[in-house]
Amino acid sequence: MPNRLSEETSPYLLQHAENPVDWYAWGEEALSRALEENRPILLSIGYSACHWCHVMERESFEDETVAALMKEFFISIKVDREERPDIDQIYMKAVQAMTGSGGWPLTAFLTPEGVPYYGGTYFPPVPRHGMPSFTQVLRAAGDAYRDRPDQVRSAGTRLIEALKQANGSTTESDTGSTGALEGAYRGLASQYDSVHGGFGRAPKFPQPVTLELLMRHHVRTGEPAALEMAEHTLRRMAAGGMRDHLGGGFHRYSVDERWLVPHFEKMLYDNALLARAYLDAYRLTASEDLRDVAEHTLDYMATDLRAPEGGFYAARDADSEGVEGAFYVWTVEEIRDALAGSPEAEDAELFNRAYDVSPSGNFEGQNILHLPHDLAVIARSEELKESDLAERMRAARTTLLRARASREAPFRDEKILVSWNGMAIRAFAEAGATLGRWDYLDIATQAADFLWTELRPGGELQRVFKDGESKIPAFLEDFAALGNALLSLHAASLDPRWLVATRTLCEDILGRFLSAEDGRLYDTPDDGERLIFRPRDPMDNATPSGVSLAAELLLRAGHVFDHARYRDLGLAIIGGEAAALKRFGTAFGRMLSTADRSVADPIEVAIIGDRAADSTRELVQAAHEGFARNLTIVGRAPEESVTGVPLLDDGRGLVGGIATAYVCRGYSCRQPVTRPEQVRDQMASLA
Repeated sequence: MPNRLSEETSPYLLQHAENPVDWYAWGEEALSRALEENRPILLSIGYSACHWCHVMERESFEDETVAALMKEFFISIKVDREERPDIDQIYMKAVQAMTGSGGWPLTAFLTPEGVPYYGGTYFPPVPRHGMPSFTQVLRAAGDAYRDRPDQVRSAGTRLIEALKQANGSTTESDTGSTGALEGAYRGLASQYDSVHGGFGRAPKFPQPVTLELLMRHHVRTGEPAALEMAEHTLRRMAAGGMRDHLGGGFHRYSVDERWLVPHFEKMLYDNALLARAYLDAYRLTASEDLRDVAEHTLDYMATDLRAPEGGFYAARDADSEGVEGAFYVWTVEEIRDALAGSPEAEDAELFNRAYDVSPSGNFEGQNILHLPHDLAVIARSEELKESDLAERMRAARTTLLRARASREAPFRDEKILVSWNGMAIRAFAEAGATLGRWDYLDIATQAADFLWTELRPGGELQRVFKDGESKIPAFLEDFAALGNALLSLHAASLDPRWLVATRTLCEDILGRFLSAEDGRLYDTPDDGERLIFRPRDPMDNATPSGVSLAAELLLRAGHVFDHARYRDLGLAIIGGEAAALKRFGTAFGRMLSTADRSVADPIEVAIIGDRAADSTRELVQAAHEGFARNLTIVGRAPEESVTGVPLLDDGRGLVGGIATAYVCRGYSCRQPVTRPEQVRDQMASLA
């Protein structure tokens, strides 16, 4: 019999709708009942693509005995962390403080008032590897509150007070940006794996924000090692099993140091951020292989994660048919059978050699496709031209992809999240302009139109869209990620309506997320749900923090609109984290990249022309092609008047009746130019 979660729209909550557990969604009904009955809360947090969340569901939440025990002791609440990052952030910090580690599924035990007193992550059904069983944990946590409620409350209150104190950073008047940037670089260099790329030991995460920081360091200092670290890491990830070599896109992370065995879920945010990282590397190196990976990743997002309405879905699960990775792995025989009868049949053995497919396998008796050797090595050994080998492998991959489509695909989480969509829109817009892939710009525009239309009922931005319904008031990360995306979309399209929308988002941030008490930005709006404390975390996690995204947006928008308050607040955010940046720089990649932007000389490009004309788009592409640390691009059609944007002053118009670019610094512009090579030359002279 379905439980209360059957009435929800979250795919993760719906996955638990048939559990015998007496689940509640987070809300007034559950919280009030806990207070009325003086019963503690079992809070379980996860997400739809979380493998160990599925494991714990099968082992424990589908068990009638466990469900009865949960009902005896607790009010049980299930939360989708992707819908409610505020709740996840608070209780993750609490569990990390109590246990020294965290992750998902997150299991937290709370007093009826919502104060955490115990927690952990995955608990097995029987004691294993030093972990207690879930039933042991349930009895111990339930007994603790029943027998010692005052002691439990006191301990939980002390923990929350400590977390409140840590919910910010020491403010320093001097940002010390350069010192923090240098310190972060030294920290990354000390952790760098020169053999396999990446940083630290297994498991390895892609860390696209860190790679951006390295590329910025290279441009700022000329240090070749910084670019080498970024390039090598990007190439090793692209060659490894963490990348889906058939369908495109990247899995969440690698469980080994070689990027071979992934955790197989695919997240929208990973792919959006990685596409931008590969695009930036291409801008710096002009290496076609890096461009190819960027495009393959974007094509995956457009093919598999794009909703018909224009937004982007959240994720693909790791599991299919109850087995992690089953959709993606191959045997030798499956490769041969799939290619048999096709023009690529004779290339089966060549493919298996190139992609390391063997009878023994590299993953539980099967094979994760990866490229342990450069194709040039294979080509030489086979006495083939590298271009011929590449084409034959491309044809084989296409055939195998069609064959794979007959398998049961992993579950797709089809909720649309504003912040993650903002990251995707930005990636498509910037790639479209940089590569001259105007189809990408169309995709970005359609997604932005969808968000601005469907997720702002009554003008109030919501976080989630699912099943025709937008809900949950947006958080700081949603406003900031979308604002940055719309600035990039304007720079690629020259459509002034995105400037108007960006200004609206900036004003909402200042009006709703800026605390009058301490002058800091918080992750939740001042009129949002009151939790045990108001969360604020400037540190990056799997995605850039809302605070760092807001700092970046305010600096970018401050320059576009020549708005002192935006600029000053952006700088104040960086200055407010100065102590943390110096001490834990590598955990603040996006904030440090924003700090790097703030100390770089600005380059400004204003383009006047018909937005759909090839001549205008050629100027737009030329302005996007280089890697500039602090670049502003704006534009309009000749007949348009755009107020509040100094670079689009009405005195700037066409030269000779054709599209014209003005390359500037400090709002002071060089002679107007009409050819893309002139744009490149003027921008290079200012770099």
